[in-house]
Amino acid sequence: MKFSLKNIWTLSALKITIVLVLLALVVFFLDPKFLRFMELKTLDLRMVSRGQTPTSGQVIIATVDEKSLSEIGRWPWSRTKIARLVDTLKGYGAKAVGFDVVFAEPERGSGPSADAVLAKAVREAGNVSLGYFFHTSEKDVEFLREEDIAASRSLIGGSMYSMVREKGHDGIYNIIRAHAPVTSIKEIAESGENCGYFNAFPDPDGVIRWSPLVMKFQDDYYFSLPIALLMQYLEYPMIVLNLAEFGVDGITLGDMRIPTDESGRMLINYLGPAKTFPHYSISDIMAGRLSPEQIEGKIVVVGATATGIYDLRVTPFSPVYPGVELHATVVEDILQGNFLEQSAWTTFMDICNIILFGMVIGIAIPRFTALSGIILAVVLLGGFAVGNTLVFARYNIWLNMVYPVMTMMTIYLVVTVYRYFTEEREKKKIRGAFQYYLTASVINELLKDPSKLKLGGEKKELTVMFSDVRGFTTISERLTPEQLVHLLNEYLTAMTDIVFKYDGLLDKYIGDAIMAVYGAPMEQPDHALRCCRTALEMMRTLKGLQQKWAAEGWPYVDIGIGINSGEMVVGNMGSNMRFDYTVMGDNVNLGARLEGINKEYGTHIVISEYTYEAVKAELFCRELDAVRVKGKKLPVRIYELIGERRDAADHEEYVRRFHEGLGHYKAARWDEGVAAFQGVLEIRPDDPPAKLYIERCRELKDHPPEGEWDGVFTMTRK
Repeated sequence: MKFSLKNIWTLSALKITIVLVLLALVVFFLDPKFLRFMELKTLDLRMVSRGQTPTSGQVIIATVDEKSLSEIGRWPWSRTKIARLVDTLKGYGAKAVGFDVVFAEPERGSGPSADAVLAKAVREAGNVSLGYFFHTSEKDVEFLREEDIAASRSLIGGSMYSMVREKGHDGIYNIIRAHAPVTSIKEIAESGENCGYFNAFPDPDGVIRWSPLVMKFQDDYYFSLPIALLMQYLEYPMIVLNLAEFGVDGITLGDMRIPTDESGRMLINYLGPAKTFPHYSISDIMAGRLSPEQIEGKIVVVGATATGIYDLRVTPFSPVYPGVELHATVVEDILQGNFLEQSAWTTFMDICNIILFGMVIGIAIPRFTALSGIILAVVLLGGFAVGNTLVFARYNIWLNMVYPVMTMMTIYLVVTVYRYFTEEREKKKIRGAFQYYLTASVINELLKDPSKLKLGGEKKELTVMFSDVRGFTTISERLTPEQLVHLLNEYLTAMTDIVFKYDGLLDKYIGDAIMAVYGAPMEQPDHALRCCRTALEMMRTLKGLQQKWAAEGWPYVDIGIGINSGEMVVGNMGSNMRFDYTVMGDNVNLGARLEGINKEYGTHIVISEYTYEAVKAELFCRELDAVRVKGKKLPVRIYELIGERRDAADHEEYVRRFHEGLGHYKAARWDEGVAAFQGVLEIRPDDPPAKLYIERCRELKDHPPEGEWDGVFTMTRK
């Protein structure tokens, strides 16, 4: 195979597919923001389609709801009431309590004792994690003094990662940086068992999908309120922040590994809409209306859910989601190991999906019709989307949806457009090449499937027909060039129309001769019958032309037709620059010889035994002879095609006598043969084959053949 730059740059559906798949992989690694945004939206849809997932019951929410406001009073409450809540929760046996609230200012109007009461309650409870938040913008801390920042820093030591494992890094990570914490007042902050920040950072579309488990403030790393609650609940296991060259490599909490991205963010696996977790009104808790088992040994997150006083968060399930429940979701995910998995191996699977589905659709589409291609594309796209969603729902594995789907859609559209233009060009080429050789119906079939005209040749069972004008040289001598062209055009037009009528392929004109093929390029199981009926109609049409030309004073025109069926090589023959769709082989040559045999027997249509076997049930023929044509060693039985079998009544008797005479001839009974053939002449006085055999029988009687007589006539001319 020759390989050249021209071959490389020649477009094909496969090359287009490969280029588009490679381009999709490049875009996948670049991960543009708008495609990342689309992928996040598909993640939301998968989460929502999965539906609500039941919680373990180990995490509950103590809410400042409308009922609490009605019974306890307007928010904010006195810290003595908050102290009562802490004491009550301790009495219920809560194992860990976290406040999604900051007591940033001393309580006014109640004296310093209210803050002291709350601090005392928190200290004695020994199970409270206090929340705070970080300023992440430099503008927000411009008014703060260094000593104020240092003072607040000393109050958040309980949320510092005590162990940080660093592997080969330069100290620069894509971790969220804080500029100053906002904590509860010193008296309360120092009373907590530990603390954690509750900052939340939405994606560009406003949806919160990530929980930052690590933030860097000055030279230290700090953890969030959910981690602080888990530390208490699990009785303070070792917590380790793992840093690698690329950034955060997860967090280890005891024997548990928490997966994060390189920024230290955990992907939140939302379990459902608001109130998926048990919500208990603080008024009910403080009034002792709950049973101990509802709180005992559990993690309690305290926060507001009443309209107007709670922080609204947008999640995949709802645009209105209480921030306190977001913390509960993160705690539950970590506690149950219910993480959404997106790691190096899922990235590898994404790459495989892009390549696999892209190549499948790119290779398959050119082999399908337009409708089948659409169905295939829809099935592949739908199947991938459904399978991806099922994997997510069942195994919490986040496989990329956008890039494989985008790749499939792009390849389908580009390959379809490419096919449209190339097929139109191919159709124009086919139509231009065959409009003078094939009927419109055959051309339309080829346009539907151009592969039937593949380059090169193939062996097929076909039927070939040759027709020739007898004595054309003599006719041409009697006419002027203009008259000859007019006569020939009228004759060839009429004969060609008949070839097309029976969906034959006009192979070529050879002067006044016509060569036609049946069975190619379209499959025609009845190719022999079509060809023979073409010949019969050509003879009928010629009789009409003969009468017309006689009236116009034109010369008498007669033709001979030879037909043979068999295996032939058919295809585009020639060079790369110019080719011809034609047939070749011994069986083609035999068809040409049979046309010339008509002159020997005085007939018009001679067919081979191979054609006869294919049409004898429909057409009426008589056996003429067994001949050995020039160029072939084995004899071939030949037949004269007379007409349709249904019209055979006028021919049956003389044909019967002819076959009787032929039997005598083959048996070397010359006198009996002469008698039988004379019987033919009594019915049909001008029958040339009968006259020929009478002459042969007499000649052979006078000059008997040498050696054993096989009844085969050897042709010495073409």
